[in-house]
Amino acid sequence: MPGLGKHRRPKQRPIARKLAFAGTGGAALALPLISATTAGATVTQPASAPAVKTVALPAVKPAAEKAAAPLTYSVNVGDTLSKIAVEHAVNGGWQALYEVNRNAIGSNPSIIRPGLKLSLGAAAKAAAAKATAAVKPATAYANNLDGWIRQSLDIMAKHGIPGSYNGIHRNVMRESSGNPMAINNWDSNAAAGIPSKGLLQVIDPTFRAYHVPGTSLDSYDPVANITAACNYAAARYGSIDNVNGAY
Repeated sequence: MPGLGKHRRPKQRPIARKLAFAGTGGAALALPLISATTAGATVTQPASAPAVKTVALPAVKPAAEKAAAPLTYSVNVGDTLSKIAVEHAVNGGWQALYEVNRNAIGSNPSIIRPGLKLSLGAAAKAAAAKATAAVKPATAYANNLDGWIRQSLDIMAKHGIPGSYNGIHRNVMRESSGNPMAINNWDSNAAAGIPSKGLLQVIDPTFRAYHVPGTSLDSYDPVANITAACNYAAARYGSIDNVNGAY
């Protein structure tokens, strides 16, 4: 609170003053005051300020358009399918290129005449994708009785040899108890010098006669032994599934 007898000098409202004086030695420079209502106003650039030019940027082509490759190629003198496939990065190589252009090229892929139009790009890629899809990855088989039987069944299917998992397994357990190195040294075959061997107890002459291409030539090999025995059983009994005793 102010002391007694003293009064506050009323402040002059900024809005009421029109000029403010600044300087020394009696000289004064009159400066216009900015009122509260104009403090936030936009300042206009002087007329002499250079105008900003807008530069139009070139349109960016879609990525798909950039990546577009020629769909056809006209054969030149000295060209080969292999050369064209390499130069144009054809997926699947010359084989895919030939496959998609087989009708135009003919039966001999080594002969392509100058001026011949070959399909490239999407067509060749589609042929390569089709060829890749047709190749099935190799199956991994366990190195045990289950794996040997399954591998034999797959080989048998390719050669049209009948038989089932249960039929093979039943006969294996009766003949060798699942031991691929089993050998019979006491029966008439053994006495004749041709003992029965392996999982399905096959003598060597029978193994050689009914050996299935693509399997081992070793009669102790479990897959070769099963497959040859099933081939023999199919010829004599119709299927290994029909064998329920000595055969």
